[in-house]
This record gives sequence, C-alpha cells and structure tokens, in this order.
Amino acid sequence: MSAEVKSYAAVDLGASSGRVMVGRVSPDSVELSEAHRFPNRPVRLPEGLRWDIVALYGGVLDGLRAAGQVDSVGVDSWAVDYGLLDADGALLGNPVHYRDGRTEGVAEKVWATVPADRLYAATGLQYAPFNTLYQLTAARSMAQLALAKRLLLIPDLLTYWLTGEQGTELTNASTTQLIDPRTRDWSYETADRLGIDLGLFAPLRQPGDPAGTLRPQVLAETGLTGPVPVTTVGSHDTASAVAAVPAAAGERFAYICTGTWSLAGLELRAPVLTEESRAANFTNELGLDGTVRYLRNIMGLWLLQECVRAWGEPDLGVLLREAATVPTLRSVVDAGDEAFLAPGRMPERIAEACRASGQPVPESRAEITRCILDSLALAHRRAVVDGQRLADHPVDVVYLVGGGTRNALLCQLTADACGLPVVAGATEAAALGNVLVQARAQGLVGDLADLRRLLTRTQPLTRYTPRGDTGRWRSAEARFATR
Repeated sequence: MSAEVKSYAAVDLGASSGRVMVGRVSPDSVELSEAHRFPNRPVRLPEGLRWDIVALYGGVLDGLRAAGQVDSVGVDSWAVDYGLLDADGALLGNPVHYRDGRTEGVAEKVWATVPADRLYAATGLQYAPFNTLYQLTAARSMAQLALAKRLLLIPDLLTYWLTGEQGTELTNASTTQLIDPRTRDWSYETADRLGIDLGLFAPLRQPGDPAGTLRPQVLAETGLTGPVPVTTVGSHDTASAVAAVPAAAGERFAYICTGTWSLAGLELRAPVLTEESRAANFTNELGLDGTVRYLRNIMGLWLLQECVRAWGEPDLGVLLREAATVPTLRSVVDAGDEAFLAPGRMPERIAEACRASGQPVPESRAEITRCILDSLALAHRRAVVDGQRLADHPVDVVYLVGGGTRNALLCQLTADACGLPVVAGATEAAALGNVLVQARAQGLVGDLADLRRLLTRTQPLTRYTPRGDTGRWRSAEARFATR
C-alpha cells in the first residue's frame, strides 16, 4: 500500500519575482514543481517607491489556479514591509518599498529616545535603515498611518485577502525590531517608549497554526473546491529557507540563504545580545521550533542583478565563465554597504568604490562581475567567522541554499574564502520550507530534524571543497577591515 501523498501550494514572494510552487509530500518523499511565476516590479510614484501589491495578489490567484486542487496553502515573502488597513479592512495605498528613501536619518531620531545599545539589548535586531521600527517612525506624520486601524506585514496581508482572517506571523514579526527574542513576544517597553501602538498589529501566530480557509470568492476565481485551509508557515522567506537547510541532526553548521540578499549565520537555541554582537551588526531573528536565526544581512546578488540590468540583460552563463578567468581578489567592495542599497548605476558605483579605496578599478563586465562575487564570498567568510566567535558556536560545514546555488563560481569562492566545505542545497529552499511546514501541520512530517532528514534523502546536494588555504582571503579581509 503506497504512503499517503498530499499536495501543498507555497506562495513564495521575492523582491524581484513571485512564484506559486506545488509540493507533493508523503512521509518519505517530497517533490516540488513550479505552477506559476510572475514578476515583482516596484513602481516609483510621485510620493516614492511602492510595491505593486495588487499585481502581486493577481499573480498569486493565477498561481493557485495553475496549481490545481491542493490540501493547503501557505504564504511567505520578504520581511519588514507592511500594508495599512482602514476600519473597513480596505488597504490604504500601496505598501512602501524598503528601498524607499523615507527612512534616511530616522535611526538617529529613534536612538535619541532609545539608545542603539539599549534597543539591541531589548530586540536583538541588527541596524538596517529599513527596519519596520524606523519605517513606522518615518510614517508618523503621514495621513495613512493616522487613518490606519490595522497593520499587516506583506505575507499576512496576502493571507488576509485569501481568507478574510488577520494575524501576525512570528518569524516575520521578529524582523520589525519590536519583538523580544527571549520571550518571543512583543517588546512592549520599546514600543511604549517610541510611541508605537502595538494594537495596530493582529495577534501573533506561530508556524503551523491555522490561518483560515480560502474565501468563496477566491475559490470561484481559482477554480478550487473548498474548503481549502491556509496554514501559517515561516512567513519570512529566510525562516522558511533555513528550515529547508538539509543539515543532519546534531551537525555543527552555518547557513547562507542567497538571493537578492545573502543571509549568513548560525541556528541557535538562544539569542546573543552582547554589545560585541551589536557592534558586529548581527541580528537575532526567530525561526521554527524555538530556534534563533543569528545572522548578518549582506547585500547579496542584488549587486549582480543591478549590473546585469544596466548592461541590457547579457547571457549570465557567459558572464560567469568570463568572470572565472579574472584573478581572485583583484578588487573587492563592502557587500553590506548602504551605498549599494538603492537601484541604478551599479557598475559605476562599484567602480567608484574601488577607486576610492585605492584598488584596481574593474572596467570590463567580467571584472565587475568577479569583483562582486569575490566581495560576496569575502562577506560570507566574515559572517561565518564572526558568527562562530560571537556565539561561541564552532561549525564544520556551510550549507548554501537559494538562488545562489545556481552560481557554481560563487559557491566555490565561498568554500575557498571560508576554508570549509560548502554544500549547495535547494534553489527553491523557501518554497520547500513553506511546503514542509504545511505538511507537518497535517501530520505527514515530524519535528525540524525529521523535516531535514526528508530533505537530505530526497534533494540533490552539491559539495564544494575549499581550494588551497585561506591566507589570501584573510589578507583581503584585513585590508578590507582597514578601509
């Protein structure tokens, strides 16, 4: 008799595209296929950079229609951004994009009330200019916030439109800088001191909690037969991706979730809230089953995506082969520098950064590409090395998941830089983690260790062994640290 197989739709929204993936899961197998992919094109309006959330919701409905009958739906997306609803539950304008300039200089205003060290001790979150806390502070004078009766983070907003029910998923809420990672609840004192009304947020939900069922109108539009439950997943896409890291139980590992951003760090059982950790700009975000995602944000493949866009979308495979012939560490930039946060003129900005630091200036597309990949590998090394030291948590292997798994050169350079084997796992790790949390909620999969055992047995893995010693990378790191 064959094992029970169920189908789950994972709505997985990234900063440049969205997708609806279908996972077919049994106790001993998981298969993932793409039902529908659609672009995520932010729009620059007179008032600033905005997400086209209505178009994204349309893409979600198209994807559910293409997915066919499923046993559950889950939604994950990027973090920090939100939509505001009025008293009738209607959206008050398109959500602001985290790359919008409205938060420039806002952090200093926040720190005047709650100093940065006390803010970190209370919330454990790294400084990033777009954290929800700073966005809300910047929005204080806006009419929309004054009218708002509810704030929903992006995946919670889409879940609300699908089900009519409101909630705030915990792993994503932990990126707002309003959650205490020790209690896994709101940091009420922080919010009170900064005048932020936590009543705007819907009640907290945990991954695996029920989130309602698809509304009759959604069923009619997608052709699905109800009831179709919607399950709360790790709705921050990094939380879902880390859940899909194919590590063995008890293995000492670091992870790098790659895509538009690189999120590099460790999985811990408790947050690290020291002043040294704050100075190193490590964050304590929440994961599945009581875990803490102790990591550093790195600008990621955004640098290369912006260059490729500026160059008119050349063939990426050819570009990477040419970049592989450029000498290692000829030039590097700070892959976490806020100077690279905004879109536009990325090749020129990278060249300018190299010139300003007295390094050879990359001129050709291959040289700029190699500069980006070396810079990312070096940033990955710094995060893995610093994380081990700050958390007193040594590792033996680095798991790399997400879009960067397709980039063999980046994977190999990361192994070389870290001096550790790099195991490349699933490209669609966030969707896999999303699907498997849904399956776990329905009893097909056990705890996090069981979930990962299933991935190890069923997903192709590629191992990259470090070449040579890490001396050149250590030298580059020292040179980089003094610039």
